[in-house]
Amino acid sequence: MIQIDKIREDFPILKRVINGKPLVYFDNAATSQTPQVVIDAIVDYYSNYNANIHRGVHTLSQEATDKYEEARIKVQQHFNAKHAYEIILTAGTTHSINMVASGFASLIQKGDEIIVSALEHHSNIVPWQMLCEKTGAILKVIPMNLDGSLQMDAYHTLVNKKTKVVFCNHVSNALGVVNPIEEIIKKAHQFGAAVLIDGAQATPHIKPDVQALDVDFYVASAHKLCGPTGVGLLYGKKEWLEKLPPYQGGGEMIDVVTFEKTTYAGLPHKFEAGTPNICGGIAFGAGLDYMNAIGFDNIANYEAELLAYGTAELLKIEGVKIYGTTEEKTAVISFNVGEIHPYDIGVILDKLGIAVRTGHHCAQPIMDFYKIPGTIRASFSFYNTKEEIDVFVNGLKRAVMMLS
Repeated sequence: MIQIDKIREDFPILKRVINGKPLVYFDNAATSQTPQVVIDAIVDYYSNYNANIHRGVHTLSQEATDKYEEARIKVQQHFNAKHAYEIILTAGTTHSINMVASGFASLIQKGDEIIVSALEHHSNIVPWQMLCEKTGAILKVIPMNLDGSLQMDAYHTLVNKKTKVVFCNHVSNALGVVNPIEEIIKKAHQFGAAVLIDGAQATPHIKPDVQALDVDFYVASAHKLCGPTGVGLLYGKKEWLEKLPPYQGGGEMIDVVTFEKTTYAGLPHKFEAGTPNICGGIAFGAGLDYMNAIGFDNIANYEAELLAYGTAELLKIEGVKIYGTTEEKTAVISFNVGEIHPYDIGVILDKLGIAVRTGHHCAQPIMDFYKIPGTIRASFSFYNTKEEIDVFVNGLKRAVMMLS
């Protein structure tokens, strides 16, 4: 059960006033807000044990190292990875994807095939295009349907013995649609292809079990999980992480360095060159602790209520068209109103203290598919309320009236 009044007290920013109005924050798909316990973890690090990790024998370094590695174990346990060293702490989802794409450059040959879905964020398209340009591999796309679902029959046809990597997001950032990743993973594995799942939009709502999924790589960002920006994770099966070469060279990722030859450290350090975002990693763990204390089943059930209520209220407004209408969705409503440009509505809503995202949401191929310039995206979190949805809907009605 969500105790909404208590939860909202945990988020200082929700007390802000924007343009004379109480903040209504519906841009959670871009980044979640940060509870006080995570802010306190950041302050505690810089106030009490700020030091570099893994290298020092002094007390501060040892304390920081212990806290950082404790955070790695929290991430491992949350995602149910088999080993802590299968969790690479990165700068975020985009960084994680690029690490894998770069690593596959040594494993991919001309004529090999890589499959992505039509629902991908630009971060999930561009690195693979770059890889194809470098190697001569061929990029293929799983097409989408009008309701935002993937054409799985087409996917089953696309996968073949030439397929080396399949990439798909767990949840579409632009539409909130939940993809059938279990089916995608199982089919790819029948042909020996690796699968990378982008969990950036799924993990605020769903607690994935990477072993149960049998996924080869899973990536996500802390800042969508009540944590700080600039930190995320790359989960990789041990056998795959050992196959991939290091992404960067530098301190920490080495075993022995001479001018003639360098040997690399074992996992996870092989992929963690240089001084990491120590404070961010520790705060990531604090964010996971906070959300797990609330309970992901409680979060999912409450957000489903918000999604159903918000969808019903928006559809009462003449001219509203929602994109992404599958049954399996997270708490995201992507929509337009008639011929009004989404940006114009977003500006007026901001004047009313309501934060939504407008544009193509770094998913331009989706907007091209629908032949629209972009959408208004309202994305809810477990600290939002139905009363805020009422404020949003009334604000939207006002904006439509002004722009019609």
